Amino acid sequence: MNLLHTAHVPAGDGPFPTVVAIHGWGASAHDLLGLAPLLADGQALVLCPQGPVTVPVGPGQMGYGWFPLRPSTPVNPVEFAQGSVALRSFVDQALRLYPADPQRVVLLGFSQGGLMGFDLALRQPQRFRGLAALATWFPEELAAALPRSEETRGLPVLQIHGRQDPLIELTRAHEGRDRLADFGVEMTYREFDMGHELRPAAVDALRSWLAERL
Repeated sequence: MNLLHTAHVPAGDGPFPTVVAIHGWGASAHDLLGLAPLLADGQALVLCPQGPVTVPVGPGQMGYGWFPLRPSTPVNPVEFAQGSVALRSFVDQALRLYPADPQRVVLLGFSQGGLMGFDLALRQPQRFRGLAALATWFPEELAAALPRSEETRGLPVLQIHGRQDPLIELTRAHEGRDRLADFGVEMTYREFDMGHELRPAAVDALRSWLAERL
């Protein structure tokens, strides 16, 4: 495997419905694994890769990301592509190594991980049953670089955002939602009274949406 990762593997032989959970800036492969028992009653294979970019988060502590983030600076397309290639390679390898059902694979991305999810899902919509984009944004430069095709039409996308998110303002979530409309996806958009996080009501919405896809 090209990326360090954590995995929740249900009991049994599979193949299992699968969620690829992509963490945000400064987090790690362990960050989203706690969702695994809550998704599909714990009966989904949940794979959590770790980004290749190291991020100092405190004295002697390191987090990880998918591409460097710089305040008030657009995403560097070369750096973004490097992270995207690494993640796509991980998904290819993991779906061969683990007992995944290739017909029931959903992407889940939180914050920076949501951008990676947009890139994977919109470039290869035929591979995925949907994308859950949580507390994230969809910048104009990424949207412009992605292909439009008939295959993206009807791709299920769940977008969840906190009304009090201090890191990614609600207006940016609205802008991303509107850009996604250009791809013809099947959009479900939900807002909750929370910050840059997932509170129980948001997790419940995620669980219900996933149940219909997995």
